[in-house]
Amino acid sequence: MADLGMNERAWGLADRYMARAYDLRMGVRVLASGARVIDAGVEVPGGLEAGVMLAELCMGGLGRVSYVPLTIDGENWSAVQVWTDHPAAACMASQYAGWAISPDGYFAMGSGPLRARARVEKELFEKLGYEEQTFRGVLVLEGRALPTDDVAEWVARKANVSPNGITFAVAPTASLAGGVQIVARSIETGLHKMDTLGFDVTRVVSAIGTAPMPPVAKNDVRAIGRTNDCVLYGGQVRYTLLGEDDELAQLADRLPSSTSPDYGTPFYDIFKRYNNDFYKIDPMLFSPAEVWLTSATSGRTFHAGRLNADVLRTSLFGG
Repeated sequence: MADLGMNERAWGLADRYMARAYDLRMGVRVLASGARVIDAGVEVPGGLEAGVMLAELCMGGLGRVSYVPLTIDGENWSAVQVWTDHPAAACMASQYAGWAISPDGYFAMGSGPLRARARVEKELFEKLGYEEQTFRGVLVLEGRALPTDDVAEWVARKANVSPNGITFAVAPTASLAGGVQIVARSIETGLHKMDTLGFDVTRVVSAIGTAPMPPVAKNDVRAIGRTNDCVLYGGQVRYTLLGEDDELAQLADRLPSSTSPDYGTPFYDIFKRYNNDFYKIDPMLFSPAEVWLTSATSGRTFHAGRLNADVLRTSLFGG
């Protein structure tokens, strides 16, 4: 894939959102190292528009995010819709939370286009054939603490940029903005499972997805449960791909979350069952609830999966 300039796109988006920080109930600061920090929910309330900002930054400016109505089991729900014409780059090379930001005394999961500069996830980026040569970039952090100069310097070394060439945007999982940016990953979650199944995600041409918007949870662990359930039991994604009909029919059958033996109960309960260890959960679970795959070659569409309103109600409106 050619360099799509996601870091420059995201930097420009960050500039525009930072100019409206007060409207978006966000905080902005510049560290002594020169790194910029956008607080979308750690020490400030953040909100719905801040969630859109985070999701757009995560996708390197190549995705569009909006709020739409969604009907599930005859009921009207609020949902987050996302679409992109550059799925592999926007979702896998940027949005995917694949970089653990872990200098001494700090931890957060990192998303955003600076990943395509750092390329810490070597195997993934080799498969994608994507990298960005840039002197500045944007990193979105899912965490409860704002980054310090030590964090900025650690990230700068990994990405081979100066600390003053980094813009961080941060929100906890249990926040309005944090919840929105996570459920805006409906497309990305399906792409990640395609990759796990051995399908070349660079053959995905375009995609559009929706997932219910989660109510803010009382803590981050509960929020992890709710945000995952919104995609696993409420996510709907339509992919346009380059592929033969037989291949896409088989892929569609294997893609929904319901193909996993761990499917069927709220994610919070699954998480506790495995002692809060993500890596013990069946990786086949992490995918949208319902998918449509359309061949850009034949025009045929293959559908699989379904929404699960019962699990969603238990997860989102329970304790």
